Amino acid sequence: MSTVTATPAALQLIEEIVADHGPVLFHQSGGCCDGSSPMCYPQDDFKVASRDVKIGEIGGAPFYISASQYETWKHTDLTIDVVPGRGGMFSLDNGREKRFLTRSDLCAT
Repeated sequence: MSTVTATPAALQLIEEIVADHGPVLFHQSGGCCDGSSPMCYPQDDFKVASRDVKIGEIGGAPFYISASQYETWKHTDLTIDVVPGRGGMFSLDNGREKRFLTRSDLCAT
């Protein structure tokens, strides 16, 4: 089954965002508006859908993915990293000149 981990750079960015905004959660974008970026939201400002799947936590923040995406990615290990650039329009990494990025590897069988 799918897992999620974070690089040290991602954990540092999560700490910065939590210091500014309080507890956060992640939702893996479906690719519509912001590509496949992991989106970071204040926990109280994002409604997790009943079909969303929690695949773990990074830096103390829950990480969700839609059920349909989970079916496609359920045999994939996700690593959340940070790269230069702008975050998703509604994601809390936006405006920091660095953004979260999802890297993936197939799970060992």
